[in-house]
Amino acid sequence: MDINKFFSAKNIAIVGASKDPKKIGHVIFRNLIDGNFQGSIFLVNPNAYQILNKKVYKKLNDIQEEIELAIIAVPAKLVLQIIKDCGKKKIQNVVIISSGFKEIGNEKLENDVKALLENLKIKCCGVNSLGIFDAYTRLDSLFLPRYQMKRPKPGGISFISQSGSVGAVFLDMATKQNYGISKFISCGNATNLDESDFLEYLGEDKETKIICMYIEELKDGQKFLKIAKKISRIKPIIAIKAGIKKEEDKSVISHTGILAGESEIYSAAFKQANIIKAESLEEMINFARILEKTIAPKGNKIQIITNGMGYGNLAADDVIKNKLDFSELNKKTISLLKKQFSENIILGNPMDLSGDATTQKYKLAIEACLNDDNVDILLLIVIYQTSLIDESIFDVIAEFNYLKKKPIIVVSTGGEFADSLKRLLEEKGIANFEFPEQAVKSIKALVDYHSRR
Repeated sequence: MDINKFFSAKNIAIVGASKDPKKIGHVIFRNLIDGNFQGSIFLVNPNAYQILNKKVYKKLNDIQEEIELAIIAVPAKLVLQIIKDCGKKKIQNVVIISSGFKEIGNEKLENDVKALLENLKIKCCGVNSLGIFDAYTRLDSLFLPRYQMKRPKPGGISFISQSGSVGAVFLDMATKQNYGISKFISCGNATNLDESDFLEYLGEDKETKIICMYIEELKDGQKFLKIAKKISRIKPIIAIKAGIKKEEDKSVISHTGILAGESEIYSAAFKQANIIKAESLEEMINFARILEKTIAPKGNKIQIITNGMGYGNLAADDVIKNKLDFSELNKKTISLLKKQFSENIILGNPMDLSGDATTQKYKLAIEACLNDDNVDILLLIVIYQTSLIDESIFDVIAEFNYLKKKPIIVVSTGGEFADSLKRLLEEKGIANFEFPEQAVKSIKALVDYHSRR
C-alpha cells in the first residue's frame, strides 16, 4: 500500500480552513506556513473569501490543480459529504482531524465513513486524528499551534500513536531534549489505515532508524505481528502498551473507542516479535536514542569508569538489577594501567579514577578498555563538578566514539555545565543520560534487541 503522499504531498487542500485563529483549520494552515512547507496550499470554506491574504475556494472541485492530500477539519456530520467531494476530485489520500465518531459512541457514522472510503478507494489517516508531521518535508497537519508546541529537528526517530495527547507530549519532550524526529503519525480511530499499515511504511522509510509506538489496542493482531517480525530484523521497534487492567473490565475504554486488552498477552506478543517494551515516555525516548546512536555490542559485559565511586556503585547495582554482566579486565590491561596510574586508582569494576581525575586519565582508561577483549560496553560516569574536569573531555570521548569499536555510553549529571556537555556529546552521536539507572536500563534494551535479532 503506497501511503507516501501523507508525508511528501506537494499540493495540499485544507477543508474547513477558518479565519478564526483558534479554529483547527486556521491553526493547521498557519503551521504549514510557519514551518516553511514548500508545496502549494489550497483553502476550502464555503463561507470565506480570503484567509491571511490567501484565496479560499468554496468547494474542492473549484480547485483546478490536482490535490495529493486533503486535510479535513469540519464537524463530524459534514465529513461524509467532504469524502464524496474528494472522490469527485479524485483525491486518494485524506487526513481526517474531525472528531465525534465512535470515541463518543457514534459508531454508525464512523462505519458509514469507513464504507465510503473503501468504496471510493481513498486512504485515510483518522478519523479523530491529531495529524501527521514530517520533519524533512515540513508537512505539518498537526492542529497544535507552534507557539505552544515547537517542532523537533529532523532525525531518525518516528512515532506512531493511538493517542493524540501522548503523541503531543512525546514531540514536546523530543524537542526540549534536542532529539531528531523523522515522522509522527496520529492514527486516531484508525477507521481506514491502522498502526500496522504505518509501521510497514516506516520499515521501508530511509529517514526512519527507530520506530516508537503508543498502543491501546491492536485491531488485527496477526497482521501486526507479521509486519513487526519482519521490520524488527532491520529496525528497532519500541512500544508502550496502555491499559494494564483485564479485558473484562468494561470501564477501561480508550478515548479512541477501543477496549484495552490484557497487558500480559501484549508483553508475550512483543517479545515474540522482538519489540522492545517501554514503561513510560521517558523510557521510550531513552531506549530510542541509545538504539539510534549506538553500535551493536558483541556481548553484555559492561566496564564502568567513573571519577566518583558512589555513583559508580549505583551504576553497578543497576547492572545487577538488569541482569547484565561485569567485564573482568585481562592481566595485560591491568598491568598497563598500573604503570600509568598512581596507587589511589581502583582498577576494578567500577574503575574509580578518583576525585582528582583528569581528561588524560579518562583517555588512558577508555583506550585500554576499548582494546580489552573482555569488555563489550563502556559506561562512562563523569562527575563534571570536580575541578580538574573541563571541556577537553568532550573531544576525547567523541574521538573514541568515532572509532566505533565498542558502544560508549555516558552519564552526565549536574547543572548548566553538565547539560552543555551532554548536548555536545548527543550532537556527536553519543548516547548520554542524566542518571545511571536510565543508562543501564537503556543498555539492557540495546543488548536484548541485538541478541534476539
